[in-house]
Amino acid sequence: MKSPFSNNALRPALTLFILLGVVLGGIYPAVVTGLAQAFFPRQANGSIIERGGVAVGSELIGQNFSGAGYFWGRPSASGEFPNNGMASGGSNLGPTNPALKQAAEERVKVLREAGGGPAVPIDLLTASGSGLDPHISPAAADYQVGRVARARGIGLELVRGLVGTYTEAPQWGFLGEARVNVLKLNLALDEVAPLPLAAK
Repeated sequence: MKSPFSNNALRPALTLFILLGVVLGGIYPAVVTGLAQAFFPRQANGSIIERGGVAVGSELIGQNFSGAGYFWGRPSASGEFPNNGMASGGSNLGPTNPALKQAAEERVKVLREAGGGPAVPIDLLTASGSGLDPHISPAAADYQVGRVARARGIGLELVRGLVGTYTEAPQWGFLGEARVNVLKLNLALDEVAPLPLAAK
């Protein structure tokens, strides 16, 4: 009986290993990267949003806004540093977990003390599956309109108009739900009614 490590068995295995390494580890990634850069360069490079030539964030990753004059996003589940792309993932806390209940109650308290009503939209209390979601629901945005308008000294209708402008329809009209990109909305607010540095 021949050993499985004989030259006759080893040579084709090594050849296949090297061939697959070159194709799947070199050629395929190079082709996909080239096509992405040629046809979807903005998306391939992270959908970065710039202001004055300076990158201020990605429209795909949430940011930790906490000032009264800004819309707040969903809680982050990325650990010690909110919205850390290197630690993406859900909290894995089930609906009956006491830690989830406590975190939600603390968030409700903060939102109400900041001027929100009693009925807090659920997406302002729970993290998304990735823990990095940059969007909130239109209801979550509307819940914060009063606080933002007061902090900026502008009218409710102006803020609601901006929320409407930055509300995105479901993808292709039927996938998912309507949503508001928090970073884009807050950047628009800063252009329309800038906050004093001390209030940010």
